[in-house]
Amino acid sequence: MKDEECIFCKEPETELLCENELARAFIDKFPVNEGHVLITPKRHAVTYFDATKEELAAINELIFKVKEVLDERYSPDGYNIGVNVNYAGGQTIFHLHVHVIPRYDGDMDDPRGGIRNIKPNLVPYI
Repeated sequence: MKDEECIFCKEPETELLCENELARAFIDKFPVNEGHVLITPKRHAVTYFDATKEELAAINELIFKVKEVLDERYSPDGYNIGVNVNYAGGQTIFHLHVHVIPRYDGDMDDPRGGIRNIKPNLVPYI
């Protein structure tokens, strides 16, 4: 089931990298680093905890496919993979989406702590 108001229930506005029966992966419109990708279930599921086991398996399958594409395209030195759940957890679009964020040596002085201190966005977040 899709939500007509949800932007992730519609076709992505950015490059679609890959998909399977239950999920799709596309370039984030507001990347925090070059190559930032979002993976969403095709069915409208608000949070990670609303997804089915099959949808989570499909998303996990795409995480590995996305890594292959990003390794070839950008040669990152590391990755952050994460999910924000509910408003208090930082979720701003209420359709499950997994962030796959390539990281590069030197993209910040001290990468310890992961995305806690990530550099400013390449594109301003609206």
